[in-house]
Amino acid sequence: MRRRRMKRLVHFVCAVAILVFARGSAAGQLTAEKEPGKKASVTTAEAQKFIEDAEQRLFDLGVKASRAAWVQENFITDDTEQIAAEAGEAANTAATKYAKEAHRFDGLQLSPELARKRLLLELAAGFPAPDDPKAQKELAQIQASLDGDYGKGKWCPDGEKCLDVTAVEKLMAESRDPEELKHAWTGWHSIGAPMRQRYIRMVELGNEGARRLGYADVGALWRSNYDMPPDQFAKEEDRLWEQLRPLYLSLHAYVRGQLRKKYGNARVPESGPIPAHLLGNIWSQEWNNVYSLMDSPKPPASYDLTKILADRKTDPRGMVKYGENFFMSLGFAPLPKTFWERSLFTKPADRDVVCHASAWDVDSKLDLRVKMCIQIREEDFGVIHHELGHNFYQRAYNTQPSLFQNSANDGFHEAVGDTIGLSVTPEYLKQIGLIDVVPPSSGDTDYLLQQALEKVAFLPFGLLVDKWRWEVFAGQVKPQDYNKAWWELRRKYQGIVPPVERTEADFDPGAKYHVPGNVPYARYFLARILQFQFQRALCREAGFKGPLHRCSIYGNKAAGEKLNKMLAMGQSKPWPEALETLTDDRQMDASALADYFAPLKAWLDEQNKANHYPVGW
Repeated sequence: MRRRRMKRLVHFVCAVAILVFARGSAAGQLTAEKEPGKKASVTTAEAQKFIEDAEQRLFDLGVKASRAAWVQENFITDDTEQIAAEAGEAANTAATKYAKEAHRFDGLQLSPELARKRLLLELAAGFPAPDDPKAQKELAQIQASLDGDYGKGKWCPDGEKCLDVTAVEKLMAESRDPEELKHAWTGWHSIGAPMRQRYIRMVELGNEGARRLGYADVGALWRSNYDMPPDQFAKEEDRLWEQLRPLYLSLHAYVRGQLRKKYGNARVPESGPIPAHLLGNIWSQEWNNVYSLMDSPKPPASYDLTKILADRKTDPRGMVKYGENFFMSLGFAPLPKTFWERSLFTKPADRDVVCHASAWDVDSKLDLRVKMCIQIREEDFGVIHHELGHNFYQRAYNTQPSLFQNSANDGFHEAVGDTIGLSVTPEYLKQIGLIDVVPPSSGDTDYLLQQALEKVAFLPFGLLVDKWRWEVFAGQVKPQDYNKAWWELRRKYQGIVPPVERTEADFDPGAKYHVPGNVPYARYFLARILQFQFQRALCREAGFKGPLHRCSIYGNKAAGEKLNKMLAMGQSKPWPEALETLTDDRQMDASALADYFAPLKAWLDEQNKANHYPVGW
């Protein structure tokens, strides 16, 4: 039940952004500016032929780009980067071309299905290229090189073996030496600096392409993928955050106080932001790795899942089997044979690969894969359940027309995997024989704290990554202030600061995969909200009566049937309809998350008061 860092191969996106998982073209209300008074001079038959031809062409290009991207991420060389760039350029150029041409049919009365396909085509260019072929090639090469740079990124301590992202993550999760943590944090963040100039140029090219489509900038295009105007979507995110901010503040205050006990007043302030390197994670986005430093009441029957898996000599394939068996218990068919033959479960010893966990749908049929450098630990046990959520979603909607083969919005794809993660409860672990005794309810506070260190701690980070990019795309943040603006947002929303002075010679956003990988990030924030709505609905369907954090839908066919009904819709309907299919509610609602953690919130407030931990920074 730990870090979820996924993406999916989408067939209608640009260059390396083709790697973006569930890109978010859950299209709704188009916000591109139209020429006033212009009348359509085309027929329904012409529109249908155009849309069908575009759909097939983008599908074919997308499959080719998917295969090229798989090879590039698994065999990172100059040649594979070039191959991926060329395939991505072809797909991106076509997507942008069709997006522009689709506007010809804006005023035409079409059937609901055809109208939605037209709308999806208009939003298909996730990071649109300019019209100039040279600029198109330049954009594709920049994106492929940024993705490759992240995959090759290493921290090389003086006189020691170089560490890749997986090794640095492990060090920062386990070390309690503040100086070692500071060096690791600084070393990893240095990989971003060489990306800076290319990223600036990428923004320029993407914005030029977006304006040619009638959008103010790339950020406005991205925010148009949520069945509402882009400004309304930004306000919707802020509304959801305000529902949960008090819970985050309570958690932040408690964790800061506990870290202060460990590291002392000189390293952790009583009332200021928390130094980023002390939270057990390279990006300080989730704090579950500092759980051992917390004074929460431990249940008498606690367990160490990492040790249990190791003692049982579980291998990476066995980890994946646990995840597959979960879905099969809900009534889903087993994964295809090719999944086991073509997936990457362990990091090769002889080459660089992008270890960032990802779920792939290479051909929009049955060529499902996972790419993940699996470690035998509790975190990866949860991650693989999450990743397979993407794969089973992909297979559920593969009978839809190709333009509808996506999640209802990009947050849905992430939320489905996270919902399954919520069912990885002690009750589930006992059912599958990994533990003998379920900890009693006296340990619920401790269990909820573990969950909150992952899920609640992540909320402001999930919000701010795209807030930063939206400001960058809109020109509100200039290139000379990229790093300054990044840390201002991190201080404002997360209450953290870097452990060493940062300047504009640095490019710290580049140390987070989704920025050089050009993956929109709002989906992860939305997924944190939606997963609890999904879980509440599925547990209700399963007839569960206890507290939500004790519910696992493992083995419940009724819950599986209801889940599959939503998954099979794909992107064929606006996301409120898909949400209603599963939850009977058409609006995203953070109350399920707040209710889930309500007992913990009360406990945190008591602890903060008793220990005189100030709230806020």
